[in-house]
Amino acid sequence: MHRPPTRFRFALATAATLTAFALFTHAHALAAQPRISITRSGAIPAPLDGRLLLYLSTDTTGTPRSQVNDGAGTAQVFGIDVTSWRAGTPQTVDATAFGYPVQSLRELKPGRYRIQALLNRYERFTRSDGHTVLLPPDRGEGQQMNAKPGNLFSKPVTVTVAANARLQLELTEEIPALPDPATQQTKYVKYVRIRSERLSKFWGTDFFLAAWVLLPEGFDSHPDARYPLVVNQGHFPATLSGWRETPPDPDLKPDYSARFNLAGYNRIQQELGYQLYKDWTAAGFPRALMIEIQHPTPYYDDSYAVNSANNGPYGDAIMYELIPEIEKRYRGLGAGWARFNFGGSTGGWESMAVQLFYPDEFNGAWIACPDPIDFRHFTVVDVYKDRNAYYDEGPFKRVPRPGTRNYLGHVNTTLEQMNHRELALGSHSRSGDQWDVWESVYSPVGADGYPKPIWDRRTGVIDTTVAAYWRENFDLSHILRRDWARLGPKLRGKLRLYVGDMDNYYLNNAVYEVEKFLRQADPPADAVVDYGDRDEHCWNGDQTRSNAYSRLRYPQMVLPWAVERMIMTAPVGGDLRSWRY
Repeated sequence: MHRPPTRFRFALATAATLTAFALFTHAHALAAQPRISITRSGAIPAPLDGRLLLYLSTDTTGTPRSQVNDGAGTAQVFGIDVTSWRAGTPQTVDATAFGYPVQSLRELKPGRYRIQALLNRYERFTRSDGHTVLLPPDRGEGQQMNAKPGNLFSKPVTVTVAANARLQLELTEEIPALPDPATQQTKYVKYVRIRSERLSKFWGTDFFLAAWVLLPEGFDSHPDARYPLVVNQGHFPATLSGWRETPPDPDLKPDYSARFNLAGYNRIQQELGYQLYKDWTAAGFPRALMIEIQHPTPYYDDSYAVNSANNGPYGDAIMYELIPEIEKRYRGLGAGWARFNFGGSTGGWESMAVQLFYPDEFNGAWIACPDPIDFRHFTVVDVYKDRNAYYDEGPFKRVPRPGTRNYLGHVNTTLEQMNHRELALGSHSRSGDQWDVWESVYSPVGADGYPKPIWDRRTGVIDTTVAAYWRENFDLSHILRRDWARLGPKLRGKLRLYVGDMDNYYLNNAVYEVEKFLRQADPPADAVVDYGDRDEHCWNGDQTRSNAYSRLRYPQMVLPWAVERMIMTAPVGGDLRSWRY
């Protein structure tokens, strides 16, 4: 064989040396990285699936698993998916595990940390669309992995984490079952839980819907009265929110609300909860049924009250199964002219969506600080025009997009950081948090059976085909414009939108676009749109009180308007008498 020239032989030798050095360096880096071996006790002998999370914290005031958030003081978390994990078999968290805010264990600063592990358990669902997926079922806690009965965790320990650390943890603890919600019932507060035929068919196993029902004063003494229904839309209610039948606890240790810069905000909440009880039972207050719905999905603490490809027919299940059952049990009027929605944030979006998707079934929606109702302003992203969700990019510069701000405009986190936190907590939109739930509701089903991402979670690159699907199915602003000839006559006078112009999540920007349309809509919308000056999330239309107080007074604001609309719009023969006592 012909020998290569000397210079070429030298080049080959150099390349071989560099390759060997690179392999040595890579092997050395792998050897030097921290590794945490995690086992679980044999209390549950069956193999388990789920998301295994490792938490590290320098804060000694609580447990590490409760300290991961979007703030600068967040704890660290790393996550890996596990399948068929058997007791006694170790799982390893190393530099390959995705983390937040530090993305790899290799980048973690050496030091003393309190560490803890948690397994968010998944179950296998074979849906009616043919897909089989692994997801965390709700167990009565409202899709909160740190409180989910059956989830396993380790006791926190303080350790030194160095470059070559070899640590071991064992999951020895199990979160216990929750008490029966029915034990919280009173004369006024009732709990209803039903099996949903529609949802059970979609998910291939029994699925349930539930609701807290607040009965009007005089319900028992007026057996012939039939009542309007007001739906308080929003996140999973573990109990009836904002309601208290006893005076505030005089021994309550006052806390501090950093958000509102108020000392003793816990006492303020108790005072206004008791005030609702006093107003609700007072002479002259509107008599109605008010409900809060429990409709958690395997992706989030609620379904957004609409039908969706990944979650199933929650909208129809609520509208045609749960609400009729409540109205049957508690003498509801059972007609669209006597039903109303209200809510803020997620509940604001739901109130508007339900009014649009079921326009004849409701007579009004009080929509406060809604989640993005125009996807040209999906918080700070235009999903139709922007190429990247995380950065505004030019030929020479990349500017990070903000995630949240305070009323002065100071940014607390970036959109990329918020999404990376969720990615660490769960792959395939399974974090149980905000950006993932939007995908679970708005996106089509991907080839793997999970929601098709609107953008790459690591890089932020937007998928335009998914954006197009979002537009046609869940962009409420677009749907209003597209379908106004049909919707306009049905929605006249029914929409009231409120948002602070310094909303923490930039939700006011989407409201501006909807306002533009409603102002010039033909036929007229007769809608109300109002803004709170320098008010943050979640301002709800009260120009006389600060946001800290007004957000605790929705029923007192909404019900008088509901009565006014019913008197104006009731059909001939509609019952306007039996419930007005």
